[in-house]
Amino acid sequence: MSAHVLVVDDSLTVRMDLTEAFEAAGFRVTACATGAAARSAMSGPFSLLVLDVLLPDADGIDILSELRKDPRTELVPVMLLSTEAEVRHRIRGLETGANEYVGKPYERAYVIARAKELIRGAQAPVPSVRTGAERATILVIDDSATFREELRATFETFGYVVATASTGEEGLRIAADLRPAAVVVDGILPGIDGAGVVRRIRLDAVLRRTPCLLLTASDEPDAELRALDSGADAFMRKDEDMSVIRARLAAIVRSAASATDDEGSSSLSGPKKLLAVDDSVTYLRALADALSDEGYEVMLARSGEEALALLAVTSVDCILLDLLMPGLGGEETCRRIKAAPVVRDIPLIMLTALEDREAVVRGLGAGADDFIAKSSDLEVLKARVLAQIRRKQFEDEHRRIREQLLRQEHEAAEARAARELAEIRAVLLEDLERKNREIEAFSYSVSHDLRAPLRAIDGFSKALLDDYAERLDAEGRDHLNRVRAAAQRMGNLIDAMLSLARITQVDIQCESVDLARTAEGVFAQLRVADPSRVVRTSVQPDMEVTGDPRLLRAVLENLLGNAWKFTRDRSGASIQVAQVAGTNPAEFIIRDNGAGFDMTYANKLFAPFQRLHASADFAGTGIGLATVQRIIERHGGRVWAEGVVDGGAVFHFTLALASGGDRHAR
Repeated sequence: MSAHVLVVDDSLTVRMDLTEAFEAAGFRVTACATGAAARSAMSGPFSLLVLDVLLPDADGIDILSELRKDPRTELVPVMLLSTEAEVRHRIRGLETGANEYVGKPYERAYVIARAKELIRGAQAPVPSVRTGAERATILVIDDSATFREELRATFETFGYVVATASTGEEGLRIAADLRPAAVVVDGILPGIDGAGVVRRIRLDAVLRRTPCLLLTASDEPDAELRALDSGADAFMRKDEDMSVIRARLAAIVRSAASATDDEGSSSLSGPKKLLAVDDSVTYLRALADALSDEGYEVMLARSGEEALALLAVTSVDCILLDLLMPGLGGEETCRRIKAAPVVRDIPLIMLTALEDREAVVRGLGAGADDFIAKSSDLEVLKARVLAQIRRKQFEDEHRRIREQLLRQEHEAAEARAARELAEIRAVLLEDLERKNREIEAFSYSVSHDLRAPLRAIDGFSKALLDDYAERLDAEGRDHLNRVRAAAQRMGNLIDAMLSLARITQVDIQCESVDLARTAEGVFAQLRVADPSRVVRTSVQPDMEVTGDPRLLRAVLENLLGNAWKFTRDRSGASIQVAQVAGTNPAEFIIRDNGAGFDMTYANKLFAPFQRLHASADFAGTGIGLATVQRIIERHGGRVWAEGVVDGGAVFHFTLALASGGDRHAR
């Protein structure tokens, strides 16, 4: 389906002219004369709005503002069109959200070409696939309508899509828009001849790979040599049989089928915008007239201040800047442009009526890319402008190539690093598994060797207390009780070491686990073991996760056991178990108002044999938090802690929610 263009202008002549131009280019057009009609038409879908700034019943920029505020139309490209010459109106329109601003009288070719670019840029890119000649587009450039149609009929018979042009200039514009699979061009044309068309295509970074077939009616013996010197891929005489011309075309299309073009680039023959800055209105008009004939859209500014204001809201392809102007002069304007990262790469040509060496040095010293005297022929100026735009295009192309190469090198380096990291990880995992097996075996061996003497120590200590209690004084009984307590702690440490070693090897048996119910069970055990303690506990209900019930209970036993122990001397001791709302994966906290800890040691808490406090009042094995970390990590989560000395501690850990468990988060 063709793109729909909405044209809004109170001039019947403009509406008719633009409607004819857009329809000839294959667009559907709706034309309106008033703001009210435009607002009504904007309720339906359209691809581009061409909008006059001054309407009898509305301000075009106000309509643009409404368009940009509506989610349905905020991304639709808008081209403002007006006879208003004031720079402030152009700036206001561009700041309001216009994509383009074209002054009247306009060049139809520029408006249509720019419209196609805007619509193409607003649409999602759809990759095209060419499978042989049946989908290839061929551009035929010939001033003979009869021969053009004969070529069209021949090529379409063999499945080509054919576009035609009667002049070289028109053909270049069409080539920039369509980017055809091949160009068939007559050697003798009005304006730019066939060889000139080929040369311009070869100088265009976007089109230069396009195969060109040059035709001629000349019988001169060096005609083919001149054609090939221009850069043509093949040469044919126009009196050849059409089947031979078609076969030669198919050959050059096949040979170029593997070539790639840059869809993101802008062709030299595509629509270009220039900014001309001069305090002489007469000279500006002369520049605009001369450059418009070449298909350029020319913005005019009468001072350096106006130029900088325009560059802040729109982009241009080249700047023509007068050296001597009142107010902000050309040198200072040039310096400011070249100092701004966004616009400093725009080609800038300095203009001056001074024809001395000092003026040249001043202009180029300010950062200008080229320098030309105002007395020069305007044809020379046109050539300089084209040369600067071409230079910028090739620089951009080379930069893209460099960036692509760097990106490929970076991706290759990342791939190599990923492979090396995977290999290192595999080796480390294998080594870790081996060490874990060794640790487990060692732990069992050591525990067996240690338990026998521990049982003897504990047993003989108990016997001494039972059998010789009357002979022992208070100090002796205290010593024996301390021996028994140390033996029991040693037994607990052995059990903790065995548990820590087993966690790495044991398979996780995942099922739905309610942490709230498990926490309440742990608190009940702690109250039975220490009935004299008064601790206020708070457990958020319905905290369902997926994990191993036995291992997750061990996590809560360690964390809640620590919290219970470290709030022992606190009046109003409290422990809270809760889920943090809105986290993924689910995050849980255990908070107490106990002894806390120094955050300097936060990263060491989970290492084996580390203790929160050295005091005997808080004695432990030093294995509990290491066990917690290993269990949580086996479940794919992580654990960390925050604390303040004498201000309590908060332990955080993450786990995967059970199916539907997130509905309980609050």
